[in-house]
Amino acid sequence: MELLINVPAILVAVVINFILGFVWFTLLFGQLWGREMGYDPTIKLETGVMVKGMLFMLIGNLLFAWVFAHNIAAWTFVPGVKDMSPAANAISAAVFTWIGFYVPGHLGSTVWEKKSWTLFAINAGYNLVSLLVVAFILCYWK
Repeated sequence: MELLINVPAILVAVVINFILGFVWFTLLFGQLWGREMGYDPTIKLETGVMVKGMLFMLIGNLLFAWVFAHNIAAWTFVPGVKDMSPAANAISAAVFTWIGFYVPGHLGSTVWEKKSWTLFAINAGYNLVSLLVVAFILCYWK
């Protein structure tokens, strides 16, 4: 059995996730996130730094969506998964990935790097919403 990967869905997920990241870390939580990170709000980033950050974010989003698509496709071999609705599959994939791979890293950095629980909530919340959005795109667009 081969894994069926939908490349157009991955590319759309990359773009949507990029927009989500922009909205999350600027409009919704930008000031609070910056304060929790210890950034000086009076200092503006240079254009080159901003472009480099966005380019690497796109690359990261592509890697994330590509690997997540493979992970979701691989789960089709698990008994009962094919009987799940796309919504149930998307929620399961997102939540279990978040709990198993994202939350532990954020917990560690919150404690060891002495980050705030507010920063934990902003970053972990973004990861959960991002996983859900991408999972829904990948699960519904077959």
